[in-house]
Amino acid sequence: MSTGTTTAPVILWDLDGTLVDSEPLHEQALVATLEDEGIAPLDDLHGQLLGLGAPAIHALFRSRFGIRRDYDQWLQRRWAVYLERAPSLRARPGALEAFEAAHALGWQQAVVSNSSRVIVDANLAAIGLAGRLAAIVAAEDVSRPKPDPQPYRLAQQRLAAQPAAVLAVEDSATGARAALAAGCRTFFWPQSPQAAPAGAVLVADDRAALRAALLHGIGLPAA
Repeated sequence: MSTGTTTAPVILWDLDGTLVDSEPLHEQALVATLEDEGIAPLDDLHGQLLGLGAPAIHALFRSRFGIRRDYDQWLQRRWAVYLERAPSLRARPGALEAFEAAHALGWQQAVVSNSSRVIVDANLAAIGLAGRLAAIVAAEDVSRPKPDPQPYRLAQQRLAAQPAAVLAVEDSATGARAALAAGCRTFFWPQSPQAAPAGAVLVADDRAALRAALLHGIGLPAA
C-alpha cells in the first residue's frame, strides 16, 4: 500500500438514493418494523429519516413510538425484509453513466454509506458494482456516522487522497454536510427539488446532469 497521497481525481459516492434507488425499499423495511408492533407509520417517514444512520433511527422510533425491540432485534428484522427484496433494486437513473465515465478516465471511486455492510454489499450486487470500488466505508467502520465527517475522512485516508482532489456525491443534506466538513468538493443530487447546503454544488435530477457536473468539476469538458 502506498504511503503517499494522490492528487488524481477521486469520487466518493453515497449509496442509498444516490447510486442505487433504494430509499423506497428502506422505507418498506422500516414500516415493517413498526407494523410488527401495531404502530402506524408517519405520513412522511422517508422525509423525516433521510440520511440518518440506523442507531439514530432506532432511537427515534423508541422515543416517538415506544417500540419494544432492542437495537439488535430491530436491526435484524429490518435487514431480513430488506435483503429478501434487494435483488430487485435498480441503479438510480444517470448514476451508472457517471460511474462508467469516471471509470473510463481511471479515477478512483469509493462508497461512503451510513448503511451496514450487509446492506451495502446487497445494493452493490443488485446494480452490478460488486468488486468495482477502490474502497467501501460502511456503518461498522466508524464510530460517528454522517452528518459527522468521519466516514468521508476515513475514505480519504484509505485512498490516500488529498481532499482537494475528492468529489463527493450525495442525495441528502445530511450526507452533503458530512462531505463538506471533510473538505470534499460536494455535489448535491437530490431526488426532489430542494436547496443545496451551503458550499455544495446543486445538480439537476436527470440522466446527463451528474456526469456533466463531475467532469466539469475536475476541469474536463462534459461532452
